[in-house]
Amino acid sequence: MNVRSLASLSSFVVALACAAGCRGATSSPDVAPPSTPGSPTPASTMPAAAATPLHPGNDPGHAGNGTPLTPTGKNQLAAFAAGCFWGVEDAFRHVHGVVATAVGYSGGHTSNPTYEQVCTHTTGHAETVLVEFDPTKVPYEQLLRVFWKIHDPTQVNRQGPDEGDSYRSVIFTFSPDEAAAATASEKVAQTQLSKPIATQIVPMTTFWKAEGYHQQYSERTGDHSCPISAQLESM
Repeated sequence: MNVRSLASLSSFVVALACAAGCRGATSSPDVAPPSTPGSPTPASTMPAAAATPLHPGNDPGHAGNGTPLTPTGKNQLAAFAAGCFWGVEDAFRHVHGVVATAVGYSGGHTSNPTYEQVCTHTTGHAETVLVEFDPTKVPYEQLLRVFWKIHDPTQVNRQGPDEGDSYRSVIFTFSPDEAAAATASEKVAQTQLSKPIATQIVPMTTFWKAEGYHQQYSERTGDHSCPISAQLESM
C-alpha cells in the first residue's frame, strides 16, 4: 500500500488544533502541568469523530533520561518527530500493534534537556515520539505510512503554527533495515507532493524522556490539541 492508498483508511479521524508547544520565538511558554489530570474535555470541544484509543503502555524500550533503549521480547522500536508531540503520540496510540509510546527529545547536542530549554530552539532537539510495536501485528512500513499522513513533511523547522527546529520532521531509525524502509517510503511519499520533502532520516542516538505531564497528554486529559488532521487506520 502506498501513500495514495492512505486516503481510503477509514477507521477514525484524529483532528487536533494546537494549544501545546512553544509557538515560535516571540510567545511565552504555554504548557504547564494540567491542574486536573485525566479530567475530560467538554464534549463540545472534542473532535467530531475522535476514535477510542487502544490504551497501549507507556514504557517503550524502558525509556528513561537518556538511558539505553531495549524493547521487550520480539518487539521493535521506532521514533518519529512530526511537530507537537502531544498529537503525534495520540495518533500512534491509535494504531493496532503499537505496544507502548512515550514522548521526549532527540537529535540534539545537549544532555538532560528540559521542555523549557528545547523551546528556546538552541539545544537542537526535536519533539519526538518513541514507539514500541509488535511487528507481527503492525509492520514498520505501516508506521511510516501513518507518519507521512499525520503531518506536512515539506515544512522546514515548523509544523502548522509551531515554529522552530524542535518541530522539524524526522524519522529516527534503529537499524539499517528501518533506514532502508524509511528511505523507500520517502520516495513514494514524494510522488504525492508538489514540494520537496524536508524530513530527515537519521539514526537514533539518545532519547531523553520528556516531563511526566507531557506523557500521553491527549489520552489523559481528553485535550486533542496539536495541529494534526489525519484519517488513520486502526488495525
